[in-house]
Amino acid sequence: MNLSDLRPAEGSKRKPKRVGCGIGSGNGKTAGRGTKGYGSRSGSSIRPGFEGGQMPLVRRTPKRGFNNYNFAKEYQIANLGDIADIFNDGAVVTVNELFAFGLVRDMDTPVKILGNGELSKPLTIKANKFSKSAAEKIAAAGGTAEVI
Repeated sequence: MNLSDLRPAEGSKRKPKRVGCGIGSGNGKTAGRGTKGYGSRSGSSIRPGFEGGQMPLVRRTPKRGFNNYNFAKEYQIANLGDIADIFNDGAVVTVNELFAFGLVRDMDTPVKILGNGELSKPLTIKANKFSKSAAEKIAAAGGTAEVI
């Protein structure tokens, strides 16, 4: 089999409608767009949420209460079990090391350490935030949890 032998499945491809090709085609003159109006203009497409000039639902419903969207702080998470698998006794674990081993995706977003998994080595872990269980497990293993 060669690349030149490959063909799409029968009936899966249709020829595009050829508009504006004379009145005999049935799609001449106005090209199937009707006469005048928004839909006949070039570049016209009704945007999502448009209700024909009526005040849209999003704008006519009352906005009340508190929304944390503007103030929420996003954290990348790293689990203690994954950290314990990678680092040796007495190692100092920083965000740079977590990034180098692929436990966090970028350097700019703050990192939170979660207590999933077991930790039996004394490690010094430096991160932006620790869960309560993670801090307890690190202290129980003889390590320190430093908030940066």
